Amino acid sequence: MRPGPGVPRLPIAAVCAAVLLCGSVFSALLAARQAPAERFDNQVRADMFAGFAGDAVALDRAMKLCEETLASDPENAQALVWHGSGSIFLGGQAMRGADYARGAPLLARGLSEMDNAVAKAPDRVGVLIPRAATLLEYSKYDPAPDRARGELQESLADYERVLVLQKSYWQTLPVHARGEILSGLAEGWLRAGDSQKAQAYMERLVAETAGSPYALRAQDFLHASVPPKRLDWHCIGCHGAGPSQ
Repeated sequence: MRPGPGVPRLPIAAVCAAVLLCGSVFSALLAARQAPAERFDNQVRADMFAGFAGDAVALDRAMKLCEETLASDPENAQALVWHGSGSIFLGGQAMRGADYARGAPLLARGLSEMDNAVAKAPDRVGVLIPRAATLLEYSKYDPAPDRARGELQESLADYERVLVLQKSYWQTLPVHARGEILSGLAEGWLRAGDSQKAQAYMERLVAETAGSPYALRAQDFLHASVPPKRLDWHCIGCHGAGPSQ
């Protein structure tokens, strides 16, 4: 468990953008082997993403759904992890508006809720992926280096666990889903300073998503005369943005 934010004036004006989580990162959830009744993400995802894109009414609706679900089922780890991600987004908005008294507790609550969700369901793909995606971005803007490293490592551990859980049906997942997870791991390990692991995931992207935009940007990295030491890859397919280094 990482320490909470606990910083009265986090210099992260971009934190809202950092947690504007792209829908395609969660596309692996669409192929997760879950019964329809267990697919809470189907109920909350559209409103949550609309909220991250600026629709405050949709975000409020998504957060209320999470809260109502948790009121009737406190052990619902999926509702808890989504509520945590939403809380981090709201905390980022508050911090960007200089409302530190509101923002810092929201950030701390969101991080704690995501941790608790994973503790409740450590082998649930629909819980691991939201925390992994959130922390991969959030850790870029945490001003405390030790804490940021811990958040990044948690993100990578979640993504690595997802690979294990999805191993038996990995090849049946859409290219989009595999590309986003492998891209997150490649970007994350490069940021963590393990260029060998990053390169291994780049090579998997080339081999396993051949001909896709994921493979092309991985090839660009692998063939660069001086590979970048850090990547800030956008998701492919939801914002219309190309790769960024």
